[in-house]
Amino acid sequence: MPEFFVQVILPLSLHDSFTYKVPESMQSQIKPGVRVIVQFGQRKLYAALVYSISHKKPDDFEPKEIQQILDYNPIVLPQNFELWQWIAKYYCCTLGDVFRAALPTGLKLESKSKIFLTGAEIETQTSEKEDFIIRQLEQDVTLLVELQKKLGANFSYPSLKSLLAKNLIFIEERVSAKYKPKTETFVRFHSNIKNNATLEIKTNKLGRAKKQLALLYHFCHKTKAFEPNQISIIPKKELFENTNFNSATLKELVKKEILGQFQRQVSRIDNEEIKQVSINLLNKYQAEALKQIKSTFETKQVALIHGITASGKTEIYIHLIDEIIKSGRQALYLVPEIALTTQIIKRLKNVFGEKVGIYHSKLNSQERVEIWEKVLLFQTKPEDGYQVILGARSSVFLPFSNLGFVIVDEEHENSYKQFDPAPRYNARDMAVILGYQNSAKVLLGSATPSFESYYNAIKEKYGLINLLKRHNDVELPEIIVADVKRAYKRKQMHSILSPELFELMETALEKKEQIILFQNRRGYSPFVECFTCGWIPKCQNCDVSLTYHKYKKRLSCHYCGYNHQLHNTCDECGSSEVKTRGFGTEKIESELKSLFRNARIARMDYDTTRTKNAFEKIVTNLENRRTDILVGTQMVTKGLDFEHVSIVGILNADNLINFPDFRAHERAYQLISQVSGRAGRKHGMGKVVIQTSQPDHPIIKLIQNQDYNQTLQSQLEERQLFKYPPFYKLIKIIIKHKNIDTVERASTQLGNELRKNKTFIVLGPEFPLVSRIQLWHHKEIWLKIDRKQNLDYIKDFISNSIKTVKHLPSNSSCMINVDVDPL
Repeated sequence: MPEFFVQVILPLSLHDSFTYKVPESMQSQIKPGVRVIVQFGQRKLYAALVYSISHKKPDDFEPKEIQQILDYNPIVLPQNFELWQWIAKYYCCTLGDVFRAALPTGLKLESKSKIFLTGAEIETQTSEKEDFIIRQLEQDVTLLVELQKKLGANFSYPSLKSLLAKNLIFIEERVSAKYKPKTETFVRFHSNIKNNATLEIKTNKLGRAKKQLALLYHFCHKTKAFEPNQISIIPKKELFENTNFNSATLKELVKKEILGQFQRQVSRIDNEEIKQVSINLLNKYQAEALKQIKSTFETKQVALIHGITASGKTEIYIHLIDEIIKSGRQALYLVPEIALTTQIIKRLKNVFGEKVGIYHSKLNSQERVEIWEKVLLFQTKPEDGYQVILGARSSVFLPFSNLGFVIVDEEHENSYKQFDPAPRYNARDMAVILGYQNSAKVLLGSATPSFESYYNAIKEKYGLINLLKRHNDVELPEIIVADVKRAYKRKQMHSILSPELFELMETALEKKEQIILFQNRRGYSPFVECFTCGWIPKCQNCDVSLTYHKYKKRLSCHYCGYNHQLHNTCDECGSSEVKTRGFGTEKIESELKSLFRNARIARMDYDTTRTKNAFEKIVTNLENRRTDILVGTQMVTKGLDFEHVSIVGILNADNLINFPDFRAHERAYQLISQVSGRAGRKHGMGKVVIQTSQPDHPIIKLIQNQDYNQTLQSQLEERQLFKYPPFYKLIKIIIKHKNIDTVERASTQLGNELRKNKTFIVLGPEFPLVSRIQLWHHKEIWLKIDRKQNLDYIKDFISNSIKTVKHLPSNSSCMINVDVDPL
């Protein structure tokens, strides 16, 4: 019989696949895409993915054997591997990095080191730290990670090594599954109970066991025993609900062979019953846009729909998904934030029922595994698998077997970009590649498209569809620019509100209308300052000031999590003149409570939406008019639909337009336009107040005129002049080390190495705005690459330059990350 060898991908930052031998007993079960347990290194065991199978034995080494096959059927499909290869190549990362990002944690297994005493006599002297380890092992602490936690500073690897050499301990590697199917206890009649007669005989024998009799009668009532519409089994939880019965009573009935209980695997995914409705009819503008999209798809793979806020893009998406479902193919609906899934999932499930699944990072590991498996199931049992997935950026990795359509809603959003760790991918761009690889159509949608996407549409790489009328012909909101500089001088400000915004809010509240206020900064105050000596508390791990959170009464770093209590006196001079500066969402909420005492005020930011259902609760309260004023960060800009919101306030536009970034004006236009779009969506024209100290700034004027095309034109001219996207490609290289001298040296060496290539422009190395995060010093090198250049050749050159620098003396511990198309 010929020998079988497999090339596997390990969940480690390694470029290559690794070859292992397949034992004869496993050869019939091995397939590409299944997980196998392999030993890598001297002891460690991993669940690796079979990438390919061959009969050719490696020439230069004897491969190890795989130890176990974990799956009967592939959990990753050939088209997934094709996408993984593209990601690894384009984003300058490893296949192992992609493996770790793609699979839910529950499908990634890694061995845990267990340490045991051998029981041998201690014949040689042991050190104090060795004695600490032995004493802990005598108390049954066997996992290496637990031992490290217990001993803290008393733990030492040399001591562990010494005990191994003395044959006093041995180490064993065990792989434990992270995913366990969820089971539930169900109750039914015992197999002996065939009819009413046999039940009556058993009931008579119960005699005085009143509790058992009561539980039996309750079971019969709940299951409609021996009636035409009888339910044969019932969950134990449901049986005991709102009763005083307990497991002991049930156990007695089981012992007497009247009832039986058994475990059944159940889903962790919420399957609440939703009454299905038919698809809404489109208005004439939506119908025309739908017709143009279909026409565009006849000649182009990708189309961009530029639809203003509240124009009804979601209804068009639903019509297109319906056609894909009827054709028997799958659809992926991408949204930039988990937040958006709350409203959209209801709309999709109302129309498509159980065909729709949801996938994002707020689901726990076990739930994500179940969704992964249901997407896979569509290949063999389409009626039981998910045909439509609504999800955030990680959804592009799901194992679609017959993908026919991809929607990228709010395609301009930064949230589609993965920043850390590798792969630093952009889900919008990956969706386009996914479409090409699966022969699926891709529709990008936004009220404020990214300039790169719109440029591709202008150049006819993508199709372009314009939808410039709001649903029901509702007018776009009126935009009012409030000069806060003048208002402060004239002492007209109401705390943080300009007179224009304050008056509009008062009127809206009198009319029982709702208000959204946007401030892109969470916490109570961005920093605190001593008014005597100018001292500002800084993070001990990062080069940033600490943000004050009043509800915790603590100063916190938003980069590393470091925090401490706010002292009443200055740490430098002892003065009591320590005061908060600036305002975040928490302070706005507090100020509004004193300005509008009868208003119901809610806050939507990272601090208030950490738990699984917190965001949904805030959205539901606003939808059901249980909230009058919502204060929020970027979350409130993301395509949410509230019909009673009439006023929107942007409390500090200056922060957005003055940020030192070539995309600052694009982002300012997008953010302000998007949050403005929450106003007046259903019942007449809304109003938007932009508070700024620069009312004559060109971008403020363009926003006020709601002139996307003029904004695009002016920015494209600048970008062409200064060689920025979409005319040039950008690659950012980040050099990190805990020693600032090492960063300085390595970044200079890398800069010199890169400048040897004259086909691209090298900027830096230079320190970024925040140059130290979690004790790691950062320096950045930016590359500008003409789109006519061979990008693959340049990436290979970058890779080789990094290897050269890392092999220089004292640079091996330096971390160098490559970010392609940074945002």
